[in-house]
Amino acid sequence: MMDIHQILKKLPHRYPFLLVDRVLEIDKSQQRIRALKNVTMNEPFFAGHFPKRPVMPGVLMLEALAQAAALLSFEIMGIDLDDDTVYYFAGIDGARFKRPVEPGDQLILDVTIERMKAGIFKFKGRALVGEELAAEAELMCTMRKVS
Repeated sequence: MMDIHQILKKLPHRYPFLLVDRVLEIDKSQQRIRALKNVTMNEPFFAGHFPKRPVMPGVLMLEALAQAAALLSFEIMGIDLDDDTVYYFAGIDGARFKRPVEPGDQLILDVTIERMKAGIFKFKGRALVGEELAAEAELMCTMRKVS
């Protein structure tokens, strides 16, 4: 388990772009994380997406999965990011969106590491509302020094 205070210490993201509210479980042996994003009507993107029928943008579901993946990576490797290191997307494959995510939903972010090689991590991510699949994708991420 990891609460919002611990997440803020690990991820550089801040409002309105921090998209993980709580880590429910990290299983190091299975290289898996389950995290939570509470979706509220107060999200800034709902004002324009869409005013009469608010729906969480798919790209933000993918970003939430990537943030959960970053937390998993840091935990598996036993590291914390410093101010000179950034965790970047390197690729997204097979992204599929299966149901809309609306205000009031709790998005469960379920991510497993598929492969770690040469500083590139490949993840399988699934975003669920209850037991229903909302989005899924294979994500590739890497860490780079920026200074």
